[in-house]
Amino acid sequence: MKRFKKVIVGLLSLGLLAGCSGGGAATDSSEAAAGKKAEEVTVYFTRHGKTMLNTTGKSQGWSDAPLTPAGIEVAEDVGTGIGDSIKFDKVYTSDSGRAIETAEILLDKAGQKVKINKDKRLREFNFGTFESTPGAESVEAIAKRKDLTADEYTEKAVKAGGYNGFIKEISNDLAEIDKENVKENENWPAEDYNTVAKRSKEALDDIVEDAAKNGDDSILVVSHGMTLATLLNELDSSVTSEIPMSGLENASISKATYKDGKWKVETINDMSYADKGAEK
Repeated sequence: MKRFKKVIVGLLSLGLLAGCSGGGAATDSSEAAAGKKAEEVTVYFTRHGKTMLNTTGKSQGWSDAPLTPAGIEVAEDVGTGIGDSIKFDKVYTSDSGRAIETAEILLDKAGQKVKINKDKRLREFNFGTFESTPGAESVEAIAKRKDLTADEYTEKAVKAGGYNGFIKEISNDLAEIDKENVKENENWPAEDYNTVAKRSKEALDDIVEDAAKNGDDSILVVSHGMTLATLLNELDSSVTSEIPMSGLENASISKATYKDGKWKVETINDMSYADKGAEK
């Protein structure tokens, strides 16, 4: 059972926190000014590079940490790999430093100067009072409440339905037990699955609505592992089974297209751009 515990602790250390609020308004493109509307919008969802908290096994959601040297390198590789093969019309990130830093590095290496619009709704899950604590503490607290060992609870969570079923089980349980820890004006409560699904989808709806109106074809969204997995699951739950239990890779790209009010997820957890950039 120990291997199951390692899976959960590792996933929690990747980050499970998020927030809400609107992002900066995007400026109209020259094509939009001419009245052109995009018939199809392609969104490239990118997870931030690895951070210092990722490497120390601590929960990272609304709390933040800078990218490690390896995290910077993989963001550079992705940007180099993309180059001018994709021309981003708009770029959006959460307001967390690690997402902004990743976007800045990626764009610089791709040779593209595009304004970065920050949106709190794209943050990672909020861990509440478990923020920045070792991932094992969260698992043990949940397991104890359910009269289970950490290994028993982990096995149950893993069997909940793939990676997204796992996220839902863990986040809902953590949000429930964290309610008693919340103190007014001192901390934010841990978020459950539906809260993050709702706010991130609302952010995406605003992004594609703006893109379609302004004639923007290609959008870059830099966010977080669990939030992106949740958002992709909202777009097309039939394809998120492709996400491994270790979660989305740092700096991986998942591609989805929006046309006639419908989403199609085309690729998930793609590291080919990073691999291409690393070879140059």
